[in-house]
Amino acid sequence: MTDDRMQYLLDRIEIQDKVALYGLGQDLHQADSGDGNVLAQWKDLFTADAKIDATDGLDTVFGLDDYAALMRGENLLGGTQGLGHSFDAWQHIEGHATVTIDGDTAHSITPHLHTHSNRDGSSNTFAVGYWHDDWIRTSEGWRIFYRRVQNMYFHTFPRVANPQILPGAKSEPTAS
Repeated sequence: MTDDRMQYLLDRIEIQDKVALYGLGQDLHQADSGDGNVLAQWKDLFTADAKIDATDGLDTVFGLDDYAALMRGENLLGGTQGLGHSFDAWQHIEGHATVTIDGDTAHSITPHLHTHSNRDGSSNTFAVGYWHDDWIRTSEGWRIFYRRVQNMYFHTFPRVANPQILPGAKSEPTAS
């Protein structure tokens, strides 16, 4: 394998691994965990001056710090600030990215599925769409300098009791 092809594969793998950092940044810092610092992971995903284009749903292009504050409130305190106002738990699943690389820049498109447990216990909300990311190779590795969200749908479903999966099994989880 030529050096160029090997570098291309290493770059693709790094970008695809880094895509997961968005979800980890969200999920390792749940609303009521006492740690809202999504930037702990996102510092390895975004450039410091990154722009997050949320005009598809919020009509705003955010800087990284403002976007983090939107997610976890001012000073990244979490709790009922930011997303914690509406949601008490979530999981962000970032799909397999399609990546094109041109030297020290790249573009990726990644499907995402973000689930949210509404704080009042009445429902769960699903946000489904795509990330369109522009990347740059830095001395610390690949980083997103521009991200645009494309929303496919955002639906809220009423919460109902879990179905009984197996005969004799309890339908609701118990605390351990």
